[in-house]
Amino acid sequence: MVLVPLFQGCVKLLALPIYVLSFLGYWDSICKRIFPYFISKFSKHYNQKVHREKELLFSNLEDFTRSSGQLLLLEIGAGSGANFQFYPPGCQVTCTDPNPNFQKYLQQSMAENQHLQYERFIVASGEDLHQVSDSSVDVVVCTLVLCSVASVPAVLKEVLRILRRGGAFYFMEHVAADRSSWGYFWQQIYDPTWKYLGDGCSLIRETWKDLEKGNFSELKLRHINAPLNWTPTRPHILGYAVK
Repeated sequence: MVLVPLFQGCVKLLALPIYVLSFLGYWDSICKRIFPYFISKFSKHYNQKVHREKELLFSNLEDFTRSSGQLLLLEIGAGSGANFQFYPPGCQVTCTDPNPNFQKYLQQSMAENQHLQYERFIVASGEDLHQVSDSSVDVVVCTLVLCSVASVPAVLKEVLRILRRGGAFYFMEHVAADRSSWGYFWQQIYDPTWKYLGDGCSLIRETWKDLEKGNFSELKLRHINAPLNWTPTRPHILGYAVK
């Protein structure tokens, strides 16, 4: 559709300073510093909007507890620790994120969620978790992360590697709207510029297709329209998949 590139150009024009900074090689380092601050603020607002959905999503986490009583959980792209409040008491949490600037915000969330046991913070992308042993965790969590990774299949491959047999992968992601909808039309228009503003985040990923092809033994997935103010990020998927 000819209107899509036309409107994309208009949005790019409005965001021209960011494109100039990116061309000069400055934007990535600026974004890496300011993005954690933005996410720490946004996450509180987001949690208020989707609190019920997150409570339901994580309500059966304890079903994956080991016979020893331990629940070893690893979160990919833990960010500022927005999910900590939803984890059961005594859960042993390992956090990963490719951006080390999130660590101070994680520490704040840790202090606010004393019901958890924190193992370590690993600076790593979801595509390369070599510091984590095979079949070593009971649960992997990933929320609002698969929209910005370089390769969703590579992340899912790592998830399957580090999960023990019978362990679960929990996810909650904004995704592409139906391709025939006006929502998808506007997602396409904002997407090129949004990737700069959102540290690589894409509005038009059909992440459910990767999960369906992910070699999990069981997949519980549903589509919702999250109660968010900005329409392009309302389409969501959430659920869990079992190794």
